[in-house]
Amino acid sequence: MRTSKLLSRTSTQSAKFTVSSLIFFSLLVFSPIPTLAQDPDPQAQNTNPTLKIGVVQHFGKKPTDQLILKAQPGDHLTLEFQTPQGDKELHTETVILKIGVEPLPEPKVEERVVLSTHRSYENAEEDAQKWRSLGLEVELAQPDRWQVWAKRSVYNTPLLRRWLIDSLQAQGHKIPSLETQVLTQKRTPYWTTAGYRYNRNQLEITTPQNVIQVSQKPNDPQPLVYGGSLQLQPDAYGTYTLVNNVPLETYLRGVVPHEIGAWPPEASIEAQAVLARTYALRNLRRFEADNYHLCANTDCQVYKGLTEVYPSTDQAINVTSGLVLTYNNQLTDAVYFSTSGGVTANYNDIWNGEPRPYLQGIIDAPNKIWDLSQQNLASEPNFRRFMNLQKGFNETGEYDFRWREETTLESIAEQLRYYLKRRNLPDANFKKVQKIEIVERSQTGRVLKMTVTTDQGVLEISKDEIQSAFLPPISTLFYIDPVYNPNKTLKGYVFVGGGYGHGVGMSQTGSYHLAKLGWSSEEILNFYFPGTQLQPFNTVMQLGQ
Repeated sequence: MRTSKLLSRTSTQSAKFTVSSLIFFSLLVFSPIPTLAQDPDPQAQNTNPTLKIGVVQHFGKKPTDQLILKAQPGDHLTLEFQTPQGDKELHTETVILKIGVEPLPEPKVEERVVLSTHRSYENAEEDAQKWRSLGLEVELAQPDRWQVWAKRSVYNTPLLRRWLIDSLQAQGHKIPSLETQVLTQKRTPYWTTAGYRYNRNQLEITTPQNVIQVSQKPNDPQPLVYGGSLQLQPDAYGTYTLVNNVPLETYLRGVVPHEIGAWPPEASIEAQAVLARTYALRNLRRFEADNYHLCANTDCQVYKGLTEVYPSTDQAINVTSGLVLTYNNQLTDAVYFSTSGGVTANYNDIWNGEPRPYLQGIIDAPNKIWDLSQQNLASEPNFRRFMNLQKGFNETGEYDFRWREETTLESIAEQLRYYLKRRNLPDANFKKVQKIEIVERSQTGRVLKMTVTTDQGVLEISKDEIQSAFLPPISTLFYIDPVYNPNKTLKGYVFVGGGYGHGVGMSQTGSYHLAKLGWSSEEILNFYFPGTQLQPFNTVMQLGQ
């Protein structure tokens, strides 16, 4: 989820695209991108809206991909799809979807202008806003990492795309690139029933019981089970997504136990249920380029349908039914993570953009054992003293509260090259890493900037991008010490840190301890999100923002 000043500098320049240039290329009007609150969406009146969750992404990337869909015993699948003669409907207990590959009559060129690449959606969206301020229409996509693209429906000809790249380069933007792929084959999902093969780009699957089992291999010992309906549809990358259409409250049954577990105290699970509900409603536009709302992994919230549901998590969802966490009557960024390491992070310690007043770093302890206003952790001596503390925190004694990992210069160089190439950044062809340094730390102790000295020069890497550029840290709450060979030459570094995850918002591990102390779910949420309120969801709140 982020970039350094050096690595992201080209996307923040102030040059504007002139109106005359845009008119010349028939781009006369750029309409503002509407919010879901502005759309006349009938779902907006529903406190339990149907969500579109991409449960299998990039289906068809490999020719061996397959999906095995089964109805429950005594039930059947209904397959609905289009034919040249109109709508068609089939009934079966099981269907196996595969990928067919056939040659195209003539090669097809697919292109897209990639403006930037990011570890997180949050930084991609912030960068998208900067491009919009320069006069570009953009969209967010996730072929692998999050990317900002020039909007395909606007820059829809080779001439426009090349003009755009030339214009950006002339203004000093070095990172944007034109990705071109010549396709000679077409990938189409297919299935066979009653001796007939059906090839279709889209397929809707429903059952009378609204429960469907999904496997990706025969005899899968752990198939997933989804409530609602399924739809196979194209994505923006030449592959396909299996989308689960599921009511919000049913969706939460497949999120809460897989994000926090079924065993914590009631108040901790209830707090998680509120955050999961708020997060889902706020992030409905995340996969707009692919025509669904959210994914089913840690890039959104882990979701496993009805595969494993528990009385404890179902009860927490029911007790908090319809409740969301708000700030000034708007949905919050309801983010959470595994373990803080004793102090949570400010929003801007990890991500760029407007500060969130309710996402300010706090000492993750029930009692005052450290005063950030008097001993802020931007000071390296203060930070190291803090990291030596072990007792009195909500997470004391828990796994990942403190960690230590050693790595070599060669391993650092290998991961850094991979990182730079994936982001289409310069300087990826260096041969050796000579040293690394932490050069800036936030008041909550998070590393804001690191430098890497290579044989080609010095690179800066910032905020959450640090976790992608370097393998050892599982959070940005750490310090480093050099490790030497017997001959006193530099061998590598040891990373000594605390916590797991981005550190912004609620520590799931910390919430367990507070609940055991008797805190209510509302008190836990107020502790991690100061100044927020629990409210019933209503249509005045902006969805997908």
